[in-house]
Amino acid sequence: MEANLVMEGFKFMGLGMATVFAFLVILILMINLVSIIIHKFFPEPQANNATTAASTASAKKDNKKVIAAITAAITHHKQG
Repeated sequence: MEANLVMEGFKFMGLGMATVFAFLVILILMINLVSIIIHKFFPEPQANNATTAASTASAKKDNKKVIAAITAAITHHKQG
Protein backbone atom coordinates (compact mmCIF):
# COMPACT_ATOMS: atom_id res chain seq x y z
CA MET A 1 0.00 0.00 0.00
CA GLU A 2 2.83 2.43 0.79
CA ALA A 3 4.49 1.78 -2.58
CA ASN A 4 1.24 2.87 -4.19
CA LEU A 5 1.31 6.14 -2.21
CA VAL A 6 4.90 6.78 -3.31
CA MET A 7 3.93 6.27 -6.94
CA GLU A 8 0.96 8.62 -6.47
CA GLY A 9 3.38 11.20 -5.06
CA PHE A 10 5.66 10.86 -8.07
CA LYS A 11 2.69 11.20 -10.41
CA PHE A 12 1.56 14.41 -8.71
CA MET A 13 5.12 15.74 -8.71
CA GLY A 14 5.45 15.03 -12.44
CA LEU A 15 2.07 16.62 -13.15
CA GLY A 16 2.98 19.71 -11.15
CA MET A 17 6.38 20.10 -12.80
CA ALA A 18 4.85 19.63 -16.25
CA THR A 19 2.22 22.27 -15.48
CA VAL A 20 4.84 24.79 -14.34
CA PHE A 21 7.02 24.03 -17.37
CA ALA A 22 4.08 24.48 -19.76
CA PHE A 23 3.12 27.76 -18.05
CA LEU A 24 6.67 29.10 -18.39
CA VAL A 25 6.88 28.10 -22.06
CA ILE A 26 3.56 29.84 -22.78
CA LEU A 27 4.74 32.89 -20.81
CA ILE A 28 7.96 33.16 -22.84
CA LEU A 29 6.06 32.79 -26.12
CA MET A 30 3.56 35.49 -25.12
CA ILE A 31 6.34 37.88 -24.06
CA ASN A 32 8.06 37.39 -27.42
CA LEU A 33 4.77 37.97 -29.26
CA VAL A 34 4.07 41.18 -27.34
CA SER A 35 7.63 42.35 -28.01
CA ILE A 36 7.18 41.80 -31.75
CA ILE A 37 3.87 43.66 -31.74
CA ILE A 38 5.29 46.61 -29.79
CA HIS A 39 8.32 46.88 -32.09
CA LYS A 40 6.05 46.76 -35.12
CA PHE A 41 3.81 49.64 -34.02
CA PHE A 42 6.40 51.64 -32.03
CA PRO A 43 9.78 51.32 -33.78
CA GLU A 44 12.88 52.87 -32.22
CA PRO A 45 13.86 56.16 -33.89
CA GLN A 46 16.95 56.03 -36.08
CA ALA A 47 19.74 58.48 -35.17
CA ASN A 48 21.64 60.24 -37.95
CA ASN A 49 25.46 60.08 -38.16
CA ALA A 50 26.15 63.61 -36.80
CA THR A 51 24.14 62.93 -33.68
CA THR A 52 25.78 59.53 -33.23
CA ALA A 53 29.29 61.00 -33.40
CA ALA A 54 28.41 63.70 -30.87
CA SER A 55 26.85 61.20 -28.48
CA THR A 56 29.91 58.92 -28.78
CA ALA A 57 32.24 61.76 -27.80
CA SER A 58 29.92 62.68 -24.95
CA ALA A 59 29.85 59.07 -23.76
CA LYS A 60 33.65 58.92 -23.67
CA LYS A 61 33.76 62.06 -21.49
CA ASP A 62 31.11 60.56 -19.23
CA ASN A 63 33.13 57.34 -18.95
CA LYS A 64 36.17 59.31 -17.78
CA LYS A 65 34.04 61.03 -15.13
CA VAL A 66 32.62 57.71 -13.97
CA ILE A 67 36.08 56.13 -13.76
CA ALA A 68 37.36 59.11 -11.78
CA ALA A 69 34.41 58.89 -9.37
CA ILE A 70 34.89 55.15 -8.85
CA THR A 71 38.62 55.61 -8.25
CA ALA A 72 37.96 58.38 -5.72
CA ALA A 73 35.36 56.25 -3.93
CA ILE A 74 37.71 53.26 -3.67
CA THR A 75 40.55 55.47 -2.41
CA HIS A 76 38.24 57.06 0.17
CA HIS A 77 37.01 53.62 1.29
CA LYS A 78 40.56 52.30 1.73
CA GLN A 79 41.54 55.34 3.82
CA GLY A 80 38.55 55.31 6.12
